[in-house]
Amino acid sequence: MRDDLLKQARRVVVKIGSSLVASRESGLRPDRIDRLAEDISAVKDGGRELLLVSSGAIVSGIQKLGLKAYPKSLPVKQAAAAVGQSRLMWAYEKAFERLGRKVAQILLTHQDLADRRRFMNARHTLSTLIEFGVIPIINENDTVAVDEIRFGDNDTLAGNVAHLVDADLLVILSDVDGLFTDDPRRNASATLVPLVSEITKDIERRAGLSGSFEGTGGMASKIQTAKKVAEYGIPTLILNGEKPGLLPAIFEGLNAGTFILPRGRRLTSRKHWIAFTLRTKGKVTLDDGAVEALVRRGKSLLPSGIIEVSGDFGPGDAISCTDRHGKEFAKGLVNFSSETLAKIKGLKTSEIQRTIGSQEYEEVIHRDNLVIL
Repeated sequence: MRDDLLKQARRVVVKIGSSLVASRESGLRPDRIDRLAEDISAVKDGGRELLLVSSGAIVSGIQKLGLKAYPKSLPVKQAAAAVGQSRLMWAYEKAFERLGRKVAQILLTHQDLADRRRFMNARHTLSTLIEFGVIPIINENDTVAVDEIRFGDNDTLAGNVAHLVDADLLVILSDVDGLFTDDPRRNASATLVPLVSEITKDIERRAGLSGSFEGTGGMASKIQTAKKVAEYGIPTLILNGEKPGLLPAIFEGLNAGTFILPRGRRLTSRKHWIAFTLRTKGKVTLDDGAVEALVRRGKSLLPSGIIEVSGDFGPGDAISCTDRHGKEFAKGLVNFSSETLAKIKGLKTSEIQRTIGSQEYEEVIHRDNLVIL
């Protein structure tokens, strides 16, 4: 199945880790960027469409500003990103120009993708660039992003981009060979896991919480991203980006890295957007009957099944649905504010009309706007 999915992959999102293109000591690594550009260009020569999500701007800026440690405050991180982003893009521009390739810079925040209209605008822009043969190079807009609108790390951003453009494959280039049975830096007997058919709790445990100075993510972040894009039907390949020629060789049949298979079902773009791009503003706790109706019978959520309302949200916001034990099992776009929902929870339609009058909607969350997780 791995070979078939790789052969069929026409549109590929490649995430490049910070340690591959920059370091605290030397700043940008132009020789590495040149070599990565050659590998990416070789893959594109095979008739594939490539989009890059590149880390490295902040680390490059740290070196340029002469900082002794990775900044903790947001303003200093943003200053480093502002200094480093232009240097990073100029390095990519020169590397790809030498190969006769055109590139474009795209800066995104989580808010750009959380708004459905802006999501679609970004999708159309990227599709148009691809039609012109341009390689988009995407990064988070760190100079303006704050905690509320940050993706968190570029693994997460790459997963969102893969969904945004309907990619056939997500490749995460890192400084490790892939997922191991244990941390290879601590356990010499740890072995590579070449294929993951499903991301289980055991797989998540193996991924651990490792990270490095150069990047905010680690293997745990990569596995979580792979889990999300698998729901949309996209496989993920975690590969060592330090090895020259490895990326194009993969598409010629070489078996390397860790390949994570997609799930059998594929969520629609809209439902994947609800499930994995939007952040929840609150939650509702449901009784057993409502849980059964949503999970087993494909029904919409009605006020009568709600036991408790938490958070501060308005119509159109994303909220979580939990069972009596607090386990989240669904997510959706709500039709009522938290204030109104607190008044009508547990009530039948006739009782709602007597309590707050006639309403535009009967459903708290319509089935079309509900995702079972």
